[in-house]
Amino acid sequence: MNATASPLDAPLREVQLPDTDRPLREDVNRLGALVGEILAEQVGADFLADVEAVRVAAIRRRESGAAVDVLADLLHDIPLERAEALVRAFATYFQAVNLAERVHRIRRRRDYERAEADPQPGSLRQVMQTLQADGVGLDEIAALLPRLRIEPVFTAHPTEAVRRALLEKEQDIVRCLVDDLDRSLTPPERAVRVERMRTALTAGWQTAETPAHKPSVADEFEHVSFYLSDVLYKVAPVFQEAFVDAMAATWGEEARALEPQVLAFGSWVGGDMDGNPNVGADTVAATLAGQREQALAAYRRDLRHLAGLLTQSLSRVDVDPRVLERIAAYRRLLPRTASRIKQRYDDTPYRVLLLLMAGRLSATADERTQGYPSVRDFVDDLALVESSLLAHGGAHAGAFALRRVLRRARTFGFHLATLDLRQDSGTHDAALAALLEDEGWAQRPVAERTARLERLLDGSAPAPAPHAPAAAATLEVLRTVHDARGRYGAAAFGPYIISMSRSQADALAVLALARTAGCVEDDVVPLDVAPLFETVDDLDAARGVMQALFDDPRYRAHLAARGDRQIVMLGYSDSAKDGGIVASRWALQRTQVELTELAHAAGIRIVFFHGRGGSASRGGGKTERAVIAAPRGSVDGVLRLTEQGEVIHRKYGLRAIALRNLEQATGAVLRATLRPRPADEREAGWKAIAAELAADARAAYRALVHERSDFPEYFRAATPIDVIERLRIGSRPSKRGGAGGVESLRAIPWVFAWSQNRAGLTAWYGVGTALAAARARHGDAALAEMAGAWPFFGTLLEDVEMVLAKSDLAIFERYSRLAGTLHEAYFADIEAEFTRTRDGILAIRGADEVLAADARLRQSIRLRNPYVDPISLLQVDLLARWRAADRPEDGDLFEALVATVNGIAAGVQNTG
Repeated sequence: MNATASPLDAPLREVQLPDTDRPLREDVNRLGALVGEILAEQVGADFLADVEAVRVAAIRRRESGAAVDVLADLLHDIPLERAEALVRAFATYFQAVNLAERVHRIRRRRDYERAEADPQPGSLRQVMQTLQADGVGLDEIAALLPRLRIEPVFTAHPTEAVRRALLEKEQDIVRCLVDDLDRSLTPPERAVRVERMRTALTAGWQTAETPAHKPSVADEFEHVSFYLSDVLYKVAPVFQEAFVDAMAATWGEEARALEPQVLAFGSWVGGDMDGNPNVGADTVAATLAGQREQALAAYRRDLRHLAGLLTQSLSRVDVDPRVLERIAAYRRLLPRTASRIKQRYDDTPYRVLLLLMAGRLSATADERTQGYPSVRDFVDDLALVESSLLAHGGAHAGAFALRRVLRRARTFGFHLATLDLRQDSGTHDAALAALLEDEGWAQRPVAERTARLERLLDGSAPAPAPHAPAAAATLEVLRTVHDARGRYGAAAFGPYIISMSRSQADALAVLALARTAGCVEDDVVPLDVAPLFETVDDLDAARGVMQALFDDPRYRAHLAARGDRQIVMLGYSDSAKDGGIVASRWALQRTQVELTELAHAAGIRIVFFHGRGGSASRGGGKTERAVIAAPRGSVDGVLRLTEQGEVIHRKYGLRAIALRNLEQATGAVLRATLRPRPADEREAGWKAIAAELAADARAAYRALVHERSDFPEYFRAATPIDVIERLRIGSRPSKRGGAGGVESLRAIPWVFAWSQNRAGLTAWYGVGTALAAARARHGDAALAEMAGAWPFFGTLLEDVEMVLAKSDLAIFERYSRLAGTLHEAYFADIEAEFTRTRDGILAIRGADEVLAADARLRQSIRLRNPYVDPISLLQVDLLARWRAADRPEDGDLFEALVATVNGIAAGVQNTG
């Protein structure tokens, strides 16, 4: 195969990669050549020539700064079949580049590990060495470990739903590339891997990116479970090993006596009821059952593997007498399983016990009385085998493999991932209105609702009869929770999250409804109630809400029963949609400071749950930077955050990448908890400037988005939101209810639409106006100092800068013109704000181009642009045709548009 023959590798000739990235060039060239061959085979040589002509025009436009018209004219009004094929060709290239970049991250990690000198930046070993240099001793680490917890929570996300079949093909391509990292393969072996990659890419070309029908909650569960059971299940014990090894390398071998339980995983799939009529008691039950089934099946596979490994004979080694006692007990408990174990295994006690344990797991899955009462009993069996091995010469005869299973059991339990529950406060009010026969319940003053709820909770008022039809669905969920806790254990559930929390009554409502439904254990509601503060105004009011809850004796009694721990969820999405990115980030920062101080004074441990998305305006960006930028004292050993859509795929699609992301997040939490950045006397002044920036940016943003009556019309014309609303990639509706404006639209499709049209407006509009005012007041030098020394402001500018680099206002103008006369009313203002934002950041940075300090990201974006640009222009052309045809929801035209949406998302990334 000629690695330079493909037209798809040509952008690399215009991109200057550092020497360390030359292997990335080789992988992109190899995959690009394969893609070219596949396109010629599947579509034809003339089509490949079309791809080359479009590519050349796109690069010429980028490199020369020429107008976009020539490229647009080349793509105008081409036949639908050709248009869709072009889009898919470029999207296949993105897949190749994305995979090559992920493999290169694996390569760089291995290079650091081979070097053994300086550990990789952000790795656990590097972070621990830095902490040791800052005076952290093993005793301080040991004191932190019981509360150290990294918990990604996976959500269903309507900006990506890559089919599991395609995910598996991607993994096969990666395995082929990784196999070749050591360059030791023979030519025949390498040829076999090339054919495997060709097969995966060709089969992927012949597979539709999205299913023919809108996915159900069960489909979303299958998608998320791929990452939990196929990736993270394998990664978790490797992470634990890396953590212990890093401690031992830093503080000595005595650190190995510590066994941290750092990782946990959560999910919203099946439990996120907010605005989704497809989620309720039935999906809660089905999800818990499905997760349990997957966990138990995985353990049975592990035990069968261990049974083949741990074949020690009693004639050769001794075993702990308790192993023999447990075998005898389990033979009596599981006579059918015992009868199937071959007699010749009788002298290999570990093998026999492991097979009996697998039988007991089967009984657990079938809910028979012979099953394990809880995961603790399973862990006890594994721990017994481990201790017996270690006591009888088995440290290097299977203990390592046994310990990996033990660590998985401690991480995933029998539940695989905790299931969070989420519901809108308005739904709770509607249920209470029905139960209390009070139609005006939701409109009553907070004090009146609070007083009545308190009487319900302390029993001084009669409990409502739980039979009102309007409350049936809410009560049935809570009954299901009660039953499921008895069946699956307390660890199966995460917090109960209340969307649109605005008062203490919203939290008390959940407690009252739970008591009405009988979701009570030992006279206590066994749920962590987590208010979610979403809009800027709600974040501003959060301190008062939580103060009222901490002062409420009934709620305080509830907290005492929950270990005096309060979870608060912070909403990045709706706050940014409400007030723009600067106002959102500042409100989130200030709220964390206020609630941390409040909880500390009240003797409560507060845990922040960060509702982040993939895009910068929804809290996306590098987790490590975000943790370091958090207010001092707000992390306290815990990172709980949502992972959504393309972020899940990018961070957890490959085992090595998942391990690296978990290590970086954990390292950041260790640093922020044990040695947060020292207080800076300049910070008071910086906070005052940040408040000014937030106010100015919010005013400018709201003036455009919320205060101009025809903006919703412009938005719907200048973005492909009408296509996004019809996509078959999520079970949840794109609107909260009703029709019309921006307010009713969910934050995810709102951001997704603006990333599709290459404006990226949600991440920067208002920033330029605010920066211009701040520069006039304080000067560039003061803002540059603030950006360099204050992580909050520096991270904000980095995130905005990234979106600016991915935006293209010339292409956005083509979308804007779809709005007809409204184009003249809006485009000039948007373009001017973009220019102000870019110029302001460049002035503060003292740079000539955006991302001047991040060459790798800048080149990565530049590598993709020649292929994103044609897809965008095709989308504009197809949108005009589709709308002229009255927006048919099926047929070739719509399918071609769907292909453009998938292609742009793959090329731009960080989209929703």
